[in-house]
Amino acid sequence: MFLTITTTGTPERPATDLGFLLHKHPENAQVFSTSYGRAHVFYPEADDRRCTAALLLEVDAVALVRRGKGKGRGGAPDAALAQYVNDRPYAASSLLAVALSGVFSSAMRGVCNARPERAAQPLPLRIEVPALPARGGADLVRRLFEPLGWTVTAEPVPLDTEFPEWGDSRYVRLVLESSELTLAQALRHLYVLLPVLDDAKHYWVSSDEVDKLLRAGEGWLPDHPEQKLITSRYLSRRWSLTRQAMERLELVRLAEADDSEVEEIDNAVEAETEIEEKPTPLAVQRRDAIITALKESGAARVLDLGCGQGQLVQALLKDAQFAEIVGVDVSVRALTIAARRLKLDRMGERQASRVQLFQGSLAYTDKRLGGYDAAVLSEVVEHLDLPRLPALEYAVFGSARPRTVLVTTPNVEYNVRWESLPAGHVRHGDHRFEWTREEFRTWARTVAERHGYGVEFVPVGPDDPEVGPPTQMAVFSMKTMNEKEAKAA
Repeated sequence: MFLTITTTGTPERPATDLGFLLHKHPENAQVFSTSYGRAHVFYPEADDRRCTAALLLEVDAVALVRRGKGKGRGGAPDAALAQYVNDRPYAASSLLAVALSGVFSSAMRGVCNARPERAAQPLPLRIEVPALPARGGADLVRRLFEPLGWTVTAEPVPLDTEFPEWGDSRYVRLVLESSELTLAQALRHLYVLLPVLDDAKHYWVSSDEVDKLLRAGEGWLPDHPEQKLITSRYLSRRWSLTRQAMERLELVRLAEADDSEVEEIDNAVEAETEIEEKPTPLAVQRRDAIITALKESGAARVLDLGCGQGQLVQALLKDAQFAEIVGVDVSVRALTIAARRLKLDRMGERQASRVQLFQGSLAYTDKRLGGYDAAVLSEVVEHLDLPRLPALEYAVFGSARPRTVLVTTPNVEYNVRWESLPAGHVRHGDHRFEWTREEFRTWARTVAERHGYGVEFVPVGPDDPEVGPPTQMAVFSMKTMNEKEAKAA
């Protein structure tokens, strides 16, 4: 990645003052370590009339893959391939923005003890970025930079100069020129807008990114006509962080309009004295949804397939409707923990007659699983390799054939709403895949049709209008057959 900053000057105010402002001497070539490679700062030209500082970022592609390791969402093969085949070493992105803030941190804050008056003055500036990803095209580049006082030249880069009929790529060659801005303002514009135009970040966006955005956007972002787009893209479209940032930007705008401090505007509501009620954990919401569906089905004898440490079995024992509950898991250790949780060794005889735990694999048919009213597969299918799903399908739907089957699994579309989940990662290290709503429904409908079940879908957790619920549940109900169909079966 490459970027140059050029200024002009006079003998009285030499252009080489740029070295003081950037805290990098024009006669030296310097190298700085970054998280993903090395940043070089050097000056291709430096005299009183014209001075150019260049930032060259060498990206360590191997380090980029290793630090971002993890299965792609949904186990998609193209997501895995994208780790190795991408534009990250070459096109300006959040990698370059982070290098800018690290290498020119004092300049970005407007600090220059040697030339304080120059740091506060506008400079004739020309900034060039040879390869800039622009999701939105040259028009969006102009909409972002022109309101800030830049004269913008954004030349689309053709896909292949030998084949002009192929059209333009999503990259532009960017030239920004202005004599109205300080160097600190220019660097802050680049720090925010480079990743906005790329519409991607190489690191996980957490709540502290809101503070970074507001610091870099001070003085220009609150009144920018594309404020909402900038905020959303900078925060990787995380709606909770975007909403938080927009609310704080609105306070800044109101304070400026009222010629007052933000703290004076933001004191209309006294601090809450009552402790806010904690949201119900998703695991609890999932168990509640399963128990509700089981009760509606009228099931009395229930299988918990893949019971893990026995949380659902423990909850089912509290309801007298469930006369027999069987927990099955392939892990002996999980069953040992489940037995300890249920206190099987101290359980009364009547209660103990309602529950049993045994080891079994859902990849094989098991005669012990036949004859039950209902079976639950809660957060189980995503732990199997996709080629083994047909075996599970037959063992449950083809062999055991309970009247009702409940299957819950994560909705991968909702992962963008988890603030603690790194981008591109699945929710658990052992998940072999995570399905979209459409993928899950396609699988469930195929299974139902093949084995004579009807199926309905129930959201579990908050049902987001854009990405759906965090957990999706399929309720399979065995169809009643007439005598002829029963004989055929």
